[in-house]
Amino acid sequence: MHLEALSIFCDIVRYRSFSRAAVANSVSQSAASQAVRHIEKRLSTQLIDRSKRPWQLTSEGEIFFKGCQEIIERYHELEEAVQRDQHRSGYAIRLASIYSVPLHDLSSYVDRFQSSVPGAKVNIAYMHPDEVYAHILSDQSDLGLISFANPGRGITVIPWQNQEMAVACLPNHPFADLAQKQGGLYPQDLSRNSFVTFDRGLPVRREIDRFLRKHEVDVTVVAEFDNIENIKQAVEDGAGIAILPSQTLRQEVQRHSLITIPFCQTANNDSFVRPLSIVHRRKRRLNPAIMEFIELLRAGDKTIQSDQDRAVQVEANHDREIAALAPSQEESTETAL
Repeated sequence: MHLEALSIFCDIVRYRSFSRAAVANSVSQSAASQAVRHIEKRLSTQLIDRSKRPWQLTSEGEIFFKGCQEIIERYHELEEAVQRDQHRSGYAIRLASIYSVPLHDLSSYVDRFQSSVPGAKVNIAYMHPDEVYAHILSDQSDLGLISFANPGRGITVIPWQNQEMAVACLPNHPFADLAQKQGGLYPQDLSRNSFVTFDRGLPVRREIDRFLRKHEVDVTVVAEFDNIENIKQAVEDGAGIAILPSQTLRQEVQRHSLITIPFCQTANNDSFVRPLSIVHRRKRRLNPAIMEFIELLRAGDKTIQSDQDRAVQVEANHDREIAALAPSQEESTETAL
């Protein structure tokens, strides 16, 4: 029984589709169907009940699928080990991320990881949240970065960051003066304002809508987008205000094209945060490099900042050493005389 046929069968189950599995394995749909029938003939049992719509795995199919996952995973581990031994190319971690995790934020983690694991690589692909889940479940990516993660669907969720949600608006918006007087904004201050937000169906949109309903805030939605960059651009163009993770607005704040205003904290107003999580397929074996990268991400900015602080301290010590070796002004004068 060929490993290729086992891989096709696993992808059919993960995608719940013969056609999508065929595309993923670069074969025709007919070839994918024949691969499954060949396995069933070899095992003398039915793995997929095609009489039902949509089709379902039989009990034997469930058992076979779980076993196939382990076999394919183990094969890929062996393949990686042999390739590393031959080419010394190290591990290559495939990371799928939602668009709103900036590359410049991830680069510091990647640089630190590649320094601690020589030869290792991190290949980052940005995509829609649904695609992140699909890539993880189909083993096209090793890890995913997602907001408001769903722990179901065969996914393991590891908490990463809690990003404060804030109001984004133009610097000359009336909210700027109001926020100075109040020390921030109350959710009710947003009522009757033009509002730019995320597309319906996205987890972050559901959470923003829930937050507004909780505080009985009625806004006028004027535009909806599937990514943060388009929302920021619309706010810059004067379309309205938005609620976004404050960390995603650092560049706009630095160039003074937008400002961020936090929500005032009261006894009845809990902080509104966007939880970012690291996800991987449940029960998947994670090689040591992937585990180390996860730990590095979870260590957070403190680890990276400590490295930067050490670098600054080393440079300061070096300057002091140079200063100690250099002759003083009086010594230089005496020498000249």
